Amino acid sequence: MDDVEVVVVGAGQAGLSSAYHLRRTGWEPGRDFVVLDRSPHPGGAWQFRWPTLTYGRVHGMHSLPGMELTGADPARPSAEVIGEYFDAYERAFGLRVLRPVHVRAVREAGDGRLRVESDAGVWTTRALINATGTWDRPFVPRVPGQETFAGRQVHTARYPGPDAFADERVVVVGGGTSAVQHLLEISRTAAATAWVTRREPLFTEAPFDEDRGRAAVALVEERVRDGLPPRSVVSVTGLPMTEEVRAARESGVLRRLPMFDRIVPAGVEWDDGRAVAADSIVWATGFRPVVGHLAPLRLREAGGGIRMAGTRVARDPRIHLVGYGPSASTVGANRAGRAAVRQVRALLGRDRAGGPGSGPLLGGATAREPAAR
Repeated sequence: MDDVEVVVVGAGQAGLSSAYHLRRTGWEPGRDFVVLDRSPHPGGAWQFRWPTLTYGRVHGMHSLPGMELTGADPARPSAEVIGEYFDAYERAFGLRVLRPVHVRAVREAGDGRLRVESDAGVWTTRALINATGTWDRPFVPRVPGQETFAGRQVHTARYPGPDAFADERVVVVGGGTSAVQHLLEISRTAAATAWVTRREPLFTEAPFDEDRGRAAVALVEERVRDGLPPRSVVSVTGLPMTEEVRAARESGVLRRLPMFDRIVPAGVEWDDGRAVAADSIVWATGFRPVVGHLAPLRLREAGGGIRMAGTRVARDPRIHLVGYGPSASTVGANRAGRAAVRQVRALLGRDRAGGPGSGPLLGGATAREPAAR
């Protein structure tokens, strides 16, 4: 059993941002804090993205604090670009991420500390920054007849790319960016496609810059303050209207149908008599926060969510959730990492000199050090 001041669970954007600010505050990785990551390689959830999601098609990727992602080829797969960038970032700041480590449960240690149990050992800690994201909890809504479908059903988390759907009739379900990207590329190889969403999609031509990202974060924040399950930040930003999207709308590829009422062996049906035949259904229906390992701490409210005060869990000031709710976007994750470390530092009485905003960066990196290409 190892004893540290802070455990960071997850090494995606939010986890690395938190680790950066812990390191810059003067705390030593491996001695004062540890970063535990379930994934096999650097890159967070990005390493699992499908090969046809190139970096140039990524919606709203913001650089990590202290090191810009520069010179990336927009034609390269985003999994490669961002995986290399995160790897370079971890090495530049000496974050010493431990992986693959699966955190099974976080419990009371009995002395005011927390006990973090994993398949790689046990840590006790005074504070925990949880940055586990959502990728490991894909959400598929329950629909009558779902189990009778004779074709294939696949979620975005296991999306194989467009070639797998060649000459098939495909129904894509979901109103987010992933659904649109799936449709655009599947329509080039499939025999036919249909797009189904619960709500009318909102397209926007406004750029997803940092100011707009902050505004979207603010809209999501109110729900988690009230202890309700968070909505995704992307759900309130709208869909970007690119030239490719405009052409797909004009050609009918992005003609939206309302949510069907049931699934039958040969496709989907509506109560008004409409039906669409399908060989495959692609569920681009989002993800849910990965917080099951925190269940022993009883953090949930009656509304089903975890009530938050900034990044801090209202029921337990030792626990901070980053990459959760309003900090689920990349710009929100950066800000949340900084805010969580500031509050943890105050909680633990470790307000050392050289905190965020002062002094040189650690690890020999400069503020605009280029990422690996």
